[in-house]
Amino acid sequence: MSMFEDSRYQWRETYLVLFDSSARPMLRTVKRTLSALDERYTLTNLSADDQGRFDSLTLLSPDDFSALDICYTSGEEVLEHAATLLEELERVGGRPDDRAALKQIQQCDARLDVLHFEQVPELPEDDYEPGEILDPSALLLVLGALAKITGGIAVDPQSGSIIGDDQ
Repeated sequence: MSMFEDSRYQWRETYLVLFDSSARPMLRTVKRTLSALDERYTLTNLSADDQGRFDSLTLLSPDDFSALDICYTSGEEVLEHAATLLEELERVGGRPDDRAALKQIQQCDARLDVLHFEQVPELPEDDYEPGEILDPSALLLVLGALAKITGGIAVDPQSGSIIGDDQ
């Protein structure tokens, strides 16, 4: 079940982790890595292909009022999207350290889509401002962990920026 189907959550943005498909992690590796980030995270809807490689999962982080749907995509679609994204990132400029990451993105034929959802409080609409209680901590920790286990690059396509201190 996707978080889109849960009325308690509202989608906020989508982030990407781009990497080479040969580095597609095993589901057990993703599960172990994300579970180790915070004992309060709950992993659900875990899915793998026939070889046990990661397909998708949902991470719930109640303390951050957030949830993440994470899914794997590869192939021509990713190559085309990476080329478009690369043009946008180069146009924005970025940090000097981003040059190596931009070069790496050219070779990426796989990605993890990380859809960030906010848990909507049970308050009247007038008493609540979207994003007011949403904490991005889980999102940032997960993006870093996924980039590390795939050898990939975490990207915020909305802002045209590469995420991570070591990128």
